[in-house]
Amino acid sequence: MERTDRGAYRGDSGGDGDSVEEQRRMGDIRQHGRHEPPEGHGGHPGGEGGIAARVEAARAGLDPLHVPVMLDRIVELLAPALGEPGAVLVDGTLGLGGHSEALLRACPDMRLVGVDRDTTALERSAERLAPYSDRVHLVHAVYSDIPRALDEAGVTGADAILLDLGVSSPQLDETDRGFAYAHDAPLDMRMDRTQSLTAAEVVNTYPVAELTRVLRTYGEERFASRVARAIERQRAQAPIESTRALAELVREAIPAATRRTGGHPAKRTFQGLRIEVNAELSILESALPAAIARLSVGGRVAVLSYHSLEDRMTKRALAGLATDTTPADLPVPLPDRQPELRLLTRGAELPTDEENERNPRAQSARLRAAERVRPPRQ
Repeated sequence: MERTDRGAYRGDSGGDGDSVEEQRRMGDIRQHGRHEPPEGHGGHPGGEGGIAARVEAARAGLDPLHVPVMLDRIVELLAPALGEPGAVLVDGTLGLGGHSEALLRACPDMRLVGVDRDTTALERSAERLAPYSDRVHLVHAVYSDIPRALDEAGVTGADAILLDLGVSSPQLDETDRGFAYAHDAPLDMRMDRTQSLTAAEVVNTYPVAELTRVLRTYGEERFASRVARAIERQRAQAPIESTRALAELVREAIPAATRRTGGHPAKRTFQGLRIEVNAELSILESALPAAIARLSVGGRVAVLSYHSLEDRMTKRALAGLATDTTPADLPVPLPDRQPELRLLTRGAELPTDEENERNPRAQSARLRAAERVRPPRQ
């Protein structure tokens, strides 16, 4: 998904609860372009001119003002697994298809299974990917349904999987979707407009305790209880139906001293509501192991996160499968407890300063990747 496709519409810029700067000091985050590549990283033996040539091919014809987030690094990481005829890329968050288009161009023998829950995104990406239609299979589904999407496409295993998480720029920019507090619109926030639950239903029907939990856990809003009580008082008089009404209510509920720093006062509330409406974290929790289980040996997975909650879940999922689980009291490693994955990124990688300057919505992006080195444990 492309990050003037997907963007940082999140309230926090750290990961695992720490600031980006602190994580850099601890070595858990590195800025792309300022680290040594992991062992084994390099050109694909079947790649014409190696990875550099594939990156150049991927960029050919792209609008320089609409380059997907960390495109070069995504191509560097995934192209080595997509050089063989019939290799399969699963883009589980297709969006407008920016990353997929670049990889289709860079890897002319690969096939794409593109998945997205947003029917509008699928329509627009189908137009964009029309020149490659004989190599593209699109599926309307949530990315936790990647196994089903592969089954429908007649594919046993994936050679590369890409997940670019979060809300997309078109969803932000289409004001009637209700994701952005900068525009007045109905309180919707559904990524999949065929589902029933909307932000308006959450705001107007959830008990105060549950609403507080959503705002505190998903929005990381420290004034969650104050905001929830303010919502309760307002909805007792009339339903809260618009983004502007909610944003103004939240602004009034948060202490004046806090409102003067940290961006728009409503950003964390909107974040929490969006995550709740779209079940983003529960979907990610089930999607990661299910998708990785269908990754072929030698296949690679890359995940772009934009929030500490997502990045923490991604880190744990990849690190857990990259760890020898032999009991510590045994003298030799057990063959069936050896790591399934090899981490390709040392901690989470960040976009370059140049990319952040060009595309502010990329600023909170964090990339983690791994390669399958053994079949799944039984």
